[in-house]
Amino acid sequence: MFRKISIAAVTLISLITVNAQKNKKSQLEKPKLVVGLVIDQMRWDYLYRFYDKYGEDGFKRMLNKGFSFNNVMIPYVPTVTAIGHTTIYTGSVPSIHGIAGNDWTDKATGKNVYCTADTEVKGVGTNDKIGGHSPKNLWSTTITDQLRISSNFQSKVVGVSLKDRASILPAGHNPTGAFWFDETNGNFVTSTYYMTSLPDWVNKFNDQKLAEKLVANGWNTLLPISEYTESTRDDVPWEKPVGTAKSPTFPYNNLAADYAVNKGVLRTTPFGNTYTLKFAEAAIDGYQLGADQITDFLAINVASTDYVGHAYGPNAIEVEDTYLRLDIELANFFKMLDQKVGKGDYLVFLSADHGGAHAEGYMKENKMLTGFFDDGMEKNLGAELETKYAASKLILGIDNYQIYLDHQLIKDKKLDEAAIKKSIIENLNKDPRVLYAVDLKDVANAPIPEPIKTRVVNGYNWQRSGDIQIVSHDGMLPNYAKKGTTHSVWNSYDAHIPLIFMGWKVPHGESNASHFMTDIAPTIAQFLRIENPSGNVGQPLMEVLGK
Repeated sequence: MFRKISIAAVTLISLITVNAQKNKKSQLEKPKLVVGLVIDQMRWDYLYRFYDKYGEDGFKRMLNKGFSFNNVMIPYVPTVTAIGHTTIYTGSVPSIHGIAGNDWTDKATGKNVYCTADTEVKGVGTNDKIGGHSPKNLWSTTITDQLRISSNFQSKVVGVSLKDRASILPAGHNPTGAFWFDETNGNFVTSTYYMTSLPDWVNKFNDQKLAEKLVANGWNTLLPISEYTESTRDDVPWEKPVGTAKSPTFPYNNLAADYAVNKGVLRTTPFGNTYTLKFAEAAIDGYQLGADQITDFLAINVASTDYVGHAYGPNAIEVEDTYLRLDIELANFFKMLDQKVGKGDYLVFLSADHGGAHAEGYMKENKMLTGFFDDGMEKNLGAELETKYAASKLILGIDNYQIYLDHQLIKDKKLDEAAIKKSIIENLNKDPRVLYAVDLKDVANAPIPEPIKTRVVNGYNWQRSGDIQIVSHDGMLPNYAKKGTTHSVWNSYDAHIPLIFMGWKVPHGESNASHFMTDIAPTIAQFLRIENPSGNVGQPLMEVLGK
């Protein structure tokens, strides 16, 4: 009898085990956490220019363990932060998703519109100017929205950045939270769109005053300065020093004193990246991201790379040092994810919202085409139009390399809009700094080559973009970038971005095939087995998805 009972018990246990295994196999496998790392203003070539100085566990871990796409381009103009983050997370383009720039000109009022500004919400942990933001201007859903929808809003989604727009737009319409940096008090804050008070974990993080500690000893090079052989000399006239520094040279001993007066100085140092990633780790702990089998999403923008790039240009020691320090921070961040989420249990991708042009002074010194394409342009065009049509301010402004016309004034004066556009375009095409000028309503018929034509079409939002698109010659910068550099154009230095996947179900490899920024969101959708964002135009990257 005992033997029969024993056999029955063993049989029952075996059946339970087999059924459990079957159930486990029948369950849809997903990563516990997806981490989006968008490195602001990171040119693709930074992966390899500084490669020999990177450690083994940051950028090299991604390159040597993950899957790298070497020929990913931004398929629109203008190439700026708000559009880049929106496009990565929507798989769409400005024509569809509605974010036409970091800001744009309201065609009815002529006033500037900031991409995430929202007067109907209030600041939480800050004043309403810094906190009055939401995703209300975003027309398409994001991959983070789709994850929330697919899990019946059980998945947690968090956006983190020093920049409001780079936290808000990736996090989508209904995240768990979105947080950004307040340079009046040095804290991470949010708005009433998301919550009415800061969570306890955010208050505890802010109370540490970590940013103050990070800048306390100033900024000197990580390595002996003579070893920065990938960069130009330390003291060049085209760089703009951080804070109250007298010259753009190391060491920057002014940071602690500057930070006491203006917390915003943190942005233009590598320590802003450290601060952001530490807050991201606090969000993982505070919201228990990746702690169960329901996939969560952490969207991180590392923004100080952009501020340093703007101030110094891509060839500066300051930029190289920022990336060497970021490499260490990424290594620490990945190690933390291994411990808290589990190695192989999270999926991470690294990309950029745009690249950056070489500084005008650098180009000039090295005998390459450069200059300032819009120096006096608006004033001269306006004067010509006023003389020709006896009407002042027919041009509302030039924004995002686009000319906005005052349609109401043109209508009131009973002027010929087509003739005005033609006159402006003819004048612009005589300008040696301009490669092409085109009527945005008639781009399809314009005599401009691909891929420029398609990128102009994709970037044109008929409700928010201007009337005439200016495409400058290679190496030309806007007039405001006389020190340091900027970005916005179709050229490879602004449009060629890194893209690496690592972690859950990601094979090791690389691809040199042509792909686009819009392909990131549908690839993540395939990994997670969820629907694409509503405005998606991208294609999943089959190389990294395997069979």
